[in-house]
Amino acid sequence: MMNFVVKTIANAGALAVAVWLLDKITLTGDSTGKKAGTLIVVALIFGLVNFLVKPVVKLLSLPLLILTLGLFTLVVNALMLLLTSWLADQVDLSFHVEGFWTAVLGGLIISVVSWALHVVLPDKD
Repeated sequence: MMNFVVKTIANAGALAVAVWLLDKITLTGDSTGKKAGTLIVVALIFGLVNFLVKPVVKLLSLPLLILTLGLFTLVVNALMLLLTSWLADQVDLSFHVEGFWTAVLGGLIISVVSWALHVVLPDKD
């Protein structure tokens, strides 16, 4: 349970950094508390997408992953971020990613920040 909470907090922090750095990834809200709540829910959606959809996409794109020596992972991460944005729109959350290239850069930022936060935060099961 603790591991789940740590990963969700790391995802929320990484999403917050991407929102802060990129103008085309938007998070709107009335107050800081509402934005933080939205980030937590979006982080949960992002974690669910990465847990359920990403392995299937990686398996189906295995030839491209091998051919590009893993660089296609950036495209897969971008697609997962775009899917998260679409799902957030469907449940009326104020999180939006505008465009594929923004999603590629956002996915790269989220990957790096998530990795750094997972190194710093405790990882207990």
